[in-house]
Amino acid sequence: MVLEMSNISKTFGSVKTLKDVELTVYAGEVHAVMGENGAGKSTLMKILAGAYTADPGGEIRIDGQLVSIDGPLSARKHGISIIYQELALAPNLTVAANIYLGREASHGGVVLKKCMADQCRDVLARIGADFYPDTTVAELSLAQRQLVEIGRALHARSKIIIMDEPTTTLSSREADRLFDLMRQLRDDGVAIIYISHRMAEVYELADHVSVLRDGQYVGTLARKDATPAAIVRMMVGRDLSSLYKKEHKPARDPVPALEVRHISDGIRVRGCSFALHRGEVLGLAGLMGAGRTELAYLICGARTRSSGEMLVAGRRVDFRTPRQSQDAGIAYLTEDRKGLGLFLDMTVSENINLGICGRDAYGGWILNRKRARQRAAQAIDSLLIRVKSARTPVGTLSGGNQQKVLLSRLLETRPKILILDEPTRGVDIGAKSEIYRIVDDLAKAGVAVLVISSELTEVIGMADRVIVMREGEIAGSLGRGNRAITEENIIALATGAGCMPQQGRSN
Repeated sequence: MVLEMSNISKTFGSVKTLKDVELTVYAGEVHAVMGENGAGKSTLMKILAGAYTADPGGEIRIDGQLVSIDGPLSARKHGISIIYQELALAPNLTVAANIYLGREASHGGVVLKKCMADQCRDVLARIGADFYPDTTVAELSLAQRQLVEIGRALHARSKIIIMDEPTTTLSSREADRLFDLMRQLRDDGVAIIYISHRMAEVYELADHVSVLRDGQYVGTLARKDATPAAIVRMMVGRDLSSLYKKEHKPARDPVPALEVRHISDGIRVRGCSFALHRGEVLGLAGLMGAGRTELAYLICGARTRSSGEMLVAGRRVDFRTPRQSQDAGIAYLTEDRKGLGLFLDMTVSENINLGICGRDAYGGWILNRKRARQRAAQAIDSLLIRVKSARTPVGTLSGGNQQKVLLSRLLETRPKILILDEPTRGVDIGAKSEIYRIVDDLAKAGVAVLVISSELTEVIGMADRVIVMREGEIAGSLGRGNRAITEENIIALATGAGCMPQQGRSN
């Protein structure tokens, strides 16, 4: 084994974040570490990378030798590199300068830039980089910057590379390229410790999966035993089937809550038609680039419609702005909660009340602070938002709690139609289960819900019906009188495989 951590504990003040955790990793494997937010994954990895110092009593062995890691330089000396979700690169420096950062080649106090660039070429070739040593990092995409981080780890001859949520900002094509590189590194004998909330990635890549829960080690599964159901059971202490609730019953109203007829934007969306009923959860699936988000933008007025029509509760509407759609009872939860949804430097209360605080303002313009506090407290309680205070900045919360804050703001608008775009992206299993509960409760209350998700198990678990997009069009519908809602049928429609007939409209 290349790494053995035993009896690792960490205390912050009076809070014990880790308690006697163990981890064993072998050379030439991808070892996933999973757990809900707050389970202790990042703390354990930061101890291994030298960012934190463990409590006395634990041991770390590298290649069987007891080592003491008292800082990042010490970790690097022992062959350990970590690639954080927020990449630690200097964008104003070249690729070569970043790879050598802290270990610059010099002679007589002069940095040998050409020498460093020349010696980086082999590493860049090994990782399949399509840029050069003298390229400035600011010119690179996020996926390319990630390659620079991996190149830096390889150049430092790391035996162990820790990757923390590496695919969060990558497209599916970029993620596939990263996976190919990880397999190559594994075959070359490098040990990769992989942290991700995405079950499909872990299931595809990991040779072993170790699970933490509430700061304690639960166990390790070999690849053959690491089924999604087994992993979830270890993470949350209950079965996968219990995550999804379908206690709601869609209404049989003759008039749909929302009807979309042949709408197009002339670019990404072409002639899409479907109906969404009160109390129904309708899934919208498709490959990346199929036009799912663009369709949502057309519905909520964030994108200009070139043709077609929409009806809300049987009345024709023509939204030109998101405000108009909101006034008509449509709320949209963006897939980019940090960039387009939340104000990270504002408090939980401010984010929840944003946009609706004028509803009960004195004289129509003086903020009713008491009502705002009550509204925030009610949202925190009903959505189980884990936060010390409503005055806590949203940027300090976990991804799941941030998502629930954004969702609570939308619910305060009292929507009749709710569009959720990737509602559980970057969210741990426990928070996912709570979001699924919220969606089911909304549907029971008569809200019509459209869920866009790239996770097929999520679509299947939540939706009463599923419509699938392919290349900007509705390729077909599954469930309720159509073919069964299965992964195979969704993929067949999304890719055009098989002989499934297209359906332009589904009721």
